[in-house]
Amino acid sequence: MSPTATHKPAQGHVTFLGAGPGDPGLLTLRAVEALADADVLVADPQVLEVVRKHARAATEAPELTALDGASGIAAHASKLVMASASNGKRVVRAVAGDPGLDGDAAEEMLACAKAGIPFDVVPGVATAVGVPAYAGVPIGRDVRFIDAASADARCWSEVGTSDATLVVSTTLESVAGAASELVAAGRKPDTPMTVTVGGTTTRQRTWTATLGTVGAVLKAAKVLPSPEPGQAAIAVVGDPTQGERSRLSWFETKPLFGWRVLVPRTKEQAASLSEQLRSYGAVPHEVPTIAVEPPRTPQQMERAVKGLVTGRYEWIAFTSVNAVKAVREKFEEYGLDARAFAGIKVAAVGEQTAKALVEFGVKPDLVPSGEQSAAGLLEDWPPYDPVFDPIDRVFLPRADIATETLVAGLIELGWEVDDVTAYRTVRASPPPAETREAIKGGGFDAVLFTSSSTVRNLVGIAGKPHNVTVIACIGPATAKTAEEHGLRVDVMAPEPSVHALAEALADFGTARRVAAEEAGDPVTRPSERRPGARRRARG
Repeated sequence: MSPTATHKPAQGHVTFLGAGPGDPGLLTLRAVEALADADVLVADPQVLEVVRKHARAATEAPELTALDGASGIAAHASKLVMASASNGKRVVRAVAGDPGLDGDAAEEMLACAKAGIPFDVVPGVATAVGVPAYAGVPIGRDVRFIDAASADARCWSEVGTSDATLVVSTTLESVAGAASELVAAGRKPDTPMTVTVGGTTTRQRTWTATLGTVGAVLKAAKVLPSPEPGQAAIAVVGDPTQGERSRLSWFETKPLFGWRVLVPRTKEQAASLSEQLRSYGAVPHEVPTIAVEPPRTPQQMERAVKGLVTGRYEWIAFTSVNAVKAVREKFEEYGLDARAFAGIKVAAVGEQTAKALVEFGVKPDLVPSGEQSAAGLLEDWPPYDPVFDPIDRVFLPRADIATETLVAGLIELGWEVDDVTAYRTVRASPPPAETREAIKGGGFDAVLFTSSSTVRNLVGIAGKPHNVTVIACIGPATAKTAEEHGLRVDVMAPEPSVHALAEALADFGTARRVAAEEAGDPVTRPSERRPGARRRARG
């Protein structure tokens, strides 16, 4: 290199990405790929949480600040994009909705072009299209899109004299003003109109009115004056499916729409359960009630794992995901992997435990065909046969507080059992004060109890759930423990499965909605009821 040569940084690149209207599930596959490859993420504040989870941990994600309102945010974003790309970074610029409909994004694209910085565009679901779809308001083919903030008298006049369906991007406070502009421009006051806020999220709410009544409808619903000034709203004027929204509203009518559901399990344990609850429209809130710690005396576990490798066992039985994790960690400590299970039969107590084994590289030989429990496992477990079973011993790694059901049943079937404490369960630390206050104050709509210990531990670390909170229990033993703690059980799973429990809660939510609609009452969440509206548990 010449002594006078200067080092030029690698050329950067910018991806302008549409993050959609708010539902994280509306991100495109291409958007997820771009986020995973980003060095720097510059996102509008309202979509930062939607996109951040798909970026790498090392990705820089500076927070945009509004020094001069919205224009200040745009200026800050542009400055960050240009500076990062000029330094050779791969930048993702994420905006709400679709970047092709975002004026600020267009300005940033032009700045990149002028500076010779390469860029591409990943379209997103436009807010003005996605929100009506989630509100159950098809907009048809003859449609005009209007941004009320930039519309002038000429624009209102043009749309006022047309028959097209109008999709107006506005704020909740400005809806009535936009309706007045349209009436003044020639639209009839009885033209149907819907207004949606929080579109595509579990905060979504939609009101049906006409151009002439929308102001009164919003005041009667007590959303005006708005407690959140500047709250974005999408209004559809001239709904082509007049009067059909009650049948087309698929999102807000989900069984648990908007319900805050407390799940007293760790994030790892609750992953599939929380996903199921989200499919019903709920907002799951995971609170660990137990923590897992190594056994006080690890020698027993060490001997058993060594015995596993040397051929001491015919079977190993896993009764929980935590047991799989404990054995896996011990394997990694010794430099072993799933190949050490060669020649050993593996049993799993249920689907989640089996899934954890598969992720470890082990396909279980036995999973209960019926009830997913120790009793269900015993139903399918073969008796010891000295002709076919060269070894008569079972390795059972489990929690320190596990019941003796499986041990006793295996012995009865003729097996010798090495019952080994693989981990200890201790009560978790209390959740944040905000969560404790919501539990005791009725801020949650429901709580799912998946064992007696979750009842005892939740009450112990966070307090007793408020009497308006719906209590759902996985089975009779858990329900009995809940009642002993003064809780009234509203929902019981038809079988001892967390997914059956979630489904039972969804059925409860559906029945509650139907009863309210048949009575002509508004559909509310349990946390919106008056405290005296629910009977207390019998003392």
